[in-house]
Amino acid sequence: MTESREGPFWDVVRGDTEPPAAAKTLGWELIEVDPERSMITVAFDAGENFLNPVGVVQGGFIAAMLDDTLGPALVATLSPTQFAPTADLHVQFLRPAHPGRLIGRGRVERRGKDIAFLSGELIDESGRTVASATATSVIRSL
Repeated sequence: MTESREGPFWDVVRGDTEPPAAAKTLGWELIEVDPERSMITVAFDAGENFLNPVGVVQGGFIAAMLDDTLGPALVATLSPTQFAPTADLHVQFLRPAHPGRLIGRGRVERRGKDIAFLSGELIDESGRTVASATATSVIRSL
């Protein structure tokens, strides 16, 4: 599937280029991508540097992880000359996230010519959803 795809996202997937610095900071790892179904599963490494004073992952990192889950679900479906900045991101923090591996699942709920609506969740190592999000992205051409 990835061999027939082109663009910056697919270059990272194939290992032809390094992931963006923000993705590396978050410990972003692709687990599965299905462009035909507009879905993605990724993992993050929530390290000690992400913790707030009470020892759980700070909400800004959770939001960044969700943004870096939902966005790629859409980007994987775009042509090589398109990109899709997030215009709006709503995060619901459901329970504390502890250091360790967090799994992000994202999907495109609806896509038009210029706008897409995305949703997803972040799941801890015990299988509990720690946060969910919805986003709106604007599809643009280079």
